[in-house]
Amino acid sequence: MIKNKVLIIGSGIAGLTASIYLSRAELNPILITGNTLGGQLIESQKIDNWPGEYRGISGYNIIKNIKKQTLKFKTNIIYDNIINFKIKNNYFILKGLYNTYISKAVIISTGLNAKKIKIKNKFYKKGISTCGTCDGYFYKNKTIAIIGGGNTAIEETLFLCKIVKKIFLIHRKNFFTSEKYLIKKIYKKIKEGKIILFKNYLLKKINYKNNKIKNIEIKSNIKKKKKIINISRLFTFIGHKPNTKIFKKIIKLDKNNFIKINYKKNKYKSMTNIKGIFAAGDVTNEKYKQAIIASSSGCIAALDIIKYLEKNKK
Repeated sequence: MIKNKVLIIGSGIAGLTASIYLSRAELNPILITGNTLGGQLIESQKIDNWPGEYRGISGYNIIKNIKKQTLKFKTNIIYDNIINFKIKNNYFILKGLYNTYISKAVIISTGLNAKKIKIKNKFYKKGISTCGTCDGYFYKNKTIAIIGGGNTAIEETLFLCKIVKKIFLIHRKNFFTSEKYLIKKIYKKIKEGKIILFKNYLLKKINYKNNKIKNIEIKSNIKKKKKIINISRLFTFIGHKPNTKIFKKIIKLDKNNFIKINYKKNKYKSMTNIKGIFAAGDVTNEKYKQAIIASSSGCIAALDIIKYLEKNKK
């Protein structure tokens, strides 16, 4: 059993930023990594809007630099995954896969999980990916399909263009919701013939042969036309949902399961409805999915905890 004043759950950019500020305040925080140190950002190949990095920088390098920075200030990083969370005698008890942790204050920065596409298919898990960086290289010079039209979908499509032979990009709307800068790049690849675009189309069925994807059936949601596309892999980037399942019975969540902060407009902007439990990053924010915003919210949560612990020393 490990006891500590402050625990941070989640090691994305929000949790890592919070750990820097808490360490500099000599609160010696424990940062519990979750499944992956760095969270979603680590999968981004190139980020052009990170302040100061005018040449662009990968998410991996941003996380690597911040990790070095927080270790410099003696943050205790523990590789574990929290599976249970409860409150007892004004203490927070967190059970992980390897350890149990007890603390007086907690920052939840558990981020988001990729949504799965809803389709009735007994082989759902076979041949479907939600991470181009992870699985793209297995399909070098192959033909794949991608479903999605937001920033993540477009970024992953541009990345996979460098690896695969051809991409069928399928989007249920008539317009992309990603940044215009990325959309221009996509249309350039479409003009080059690297990408074949299907707007206003929905995935209807996945067909398999020998437990591998043979083809997919898509259908227009306007003209009701059907098409069959032969592919080796299907990648889906259709949004994310907050990783808040284990907190559901304790903390107030909104209708989409994001954590409510600044509860009842108290003076701690990042505090939840439970005193001593704070939250930061994408797990609190449905609208603005930007690394710089997640980082700033980690800073706010850390500053709030510093004031909270100072006031509640006894």
